[in-house]
Amino acid sequence: MVLKIRLARFGRRNAPFYNIVVAHARTARNDRPLEVLGTYDPIPKPDPYDNSGRLHKDIKLDTLRTKYWIGVGAQPTDTMWRLLSMLGIVEPKYRNTDPRTPPPLPGQPRDTKPQAPQ
Repeated sequence: MVLKIRLARFGRRNAPFYNIVVAHARTARNDRPLEVLGTYDPIPKPDPYDNSGRLHKDIKLDTLRTKYWIGVGAQPTDTMWRLLSMLGIVEPKYRNTDPRTPPPLPGQPRDTKPQAPQ
């Protein structure tokens, strides 16, 4: 059986909220998971402990259980891989190998080959 670490959507329309779960790969998105590892709130909110006014997305995760499930062979989905790499649990999947090219802005596609200077 293939296990996946993925997001299960909850919340209302236009106000998503996700549980980070471990589930079998063939089960439905919101079926009963094997274990709930944490939560992810993708709607940016101001930090109550920071007066700079910067917004953040809230991720709460049990890192020990996540490392355990990755150790026994659970595979994170692409979205979860990105979140786990932000937290330092797994290595980033895609790296910028050419130091001359800046990282792409959010929403822009990645270039597979660097362009020659003109």
